[in-house]
Amino acid sequence: MTLTRIVKRINRRVEGRRWFQLLAMFVAAWPGSLEAQAVHPPSPPTVRGAASALAAGDLKGAETELHEILKASPLDVHAMNLLGIVYAQQKREPEAEALFKQAIALHPEFAGAEASLGLLYIQMAKYDLAVPPLEEALRLDPGREDARSALLSARRGQAHGASDLGDLEKALALLIEARRLNPDDAGVEYDLGMISLRMSLFPDAVTAFDHVLKVRPDDPQALYGLGRSKMALAKFDEAEQAFEKYVHLRPDDASGFYALGFTLEALEHTAEAREEYEKSIVLEPQQTESYFHLGLISLEAGDLNRAQEKFERVLKRAPQHAGALTGMGRIRFQQKQYPAAADFLKKAVDAQPKLREPHYYLGMVYARLGSKDNSEKELETASQIEHEEVEHHQNVLTVLDPDQVHVPETQPTSKSAIRQDTTNH
Repeated sequence: MTLTRIVKRINRRVEGRRWFQLLAMFVAAWPGSLEAQAVHPPSPPTVRGAASALAAGDLKGAETELHEILKASPLDVHAMNLLGIVYAQQKREPEAEALFKQAIALHPEFAGAEASLGLLYIQMAKYDLAVPPLEEALRLDPGREDARSALLSARRGQAHGASDLGDLEKALALLIEARRLNPDDAGVEYDLGMISLRMSLFPDAVTAFDHVLKVRPDDPQALYGLGRSKMALAKFDEAEQAFEKYVHLRPDDASGFYALGFTLEALEHTAEAREEYEKSIVLEPQQTESYFHLGLISLEAGDLNRAQEKFERVLKRAPQHAGALTGMGRIRFQQKQYPAAADFLKKAVDAQPKLREPHYYLGMVYARLGSKDNSEKELETASQIEHEEVEHHQNVLTVLDPDQVHVPETQPTSKSAIRQDTTNH
């Protein structure tokens, strides 16, 4: 059996186990000494025989043969590397790590062992440790696509870790490094889109999600991300198209109908927006955001009783919901119940101090109550917040060229993520 057929058999037996598929490529990358064995096979046991056992899924048999080889030839780095791969598959990670490091110490130019060590660290989710050996493997053998793919995975893992810690600039820089390794990787582009979205780099988010959709036109996550990005840029017509495709692909996801309703509401298609919010509620009755927007629609239409019913439903589930508290304050203001309005609006300000609307209406309420100083203070705060919002949206940054970026981490987040957009518009 040729070495190529051995590798193919390994890949068939471990289909779906990406890590081992990459390790199987290491076996294929062994130097020509194995081909010499094919022409002049030594007496068993041999590394080639152990590789055949590994291809057959016989980890125990492969381990036994490799131990025999290393007993006779303790410095056989190819046997060490393959035994390390066997140990890695058996989750004997410390033993695998020791073997890979030993092989590298004996043969510093052994790209296969460097790549194996890097992939072991990826299996262990130690992405920072994985990068150096993978970079060294590529330096020694630039054609190793297994090491390149693994290094890309390590960079993505580092970016996810940085994102989880809130270091979005570092995550962005790491993902740009990952994109250098493979400019066509849709997973990297999706991650770039999500990080750009979180950093309010909306045009760059659009570019990244568009790239994903060129490769995977029906990717629901990318469509959702694209819709959110278009919303942030106030391109509601285009956002509507993205969310319509999303709900077609994910008809059981309440967040999709909520997002579609939001875009339709922004386009002042009130009746259509109400229908989408109602669909969202049917799918997920225990929620707040669709009820909140239905309350807003009723409030704008002058139906105070229906608006109050919706806002009260929201506040029953989320007593600190700033939008619903503001809505109740507006209702009491229109009903000229000024002390009650002030109570709701002050609670809204406490819950979300950077929300402009409750400050504005609180200023109006104080004016009605004859508290001029407090009124001026709240109206000034509302004006300042509005100015900051305008500045924020007029100065949308774009990602610098990768060479200019210097370093000093889903699933789309359904309602909670889109809720942030509602507070900014």
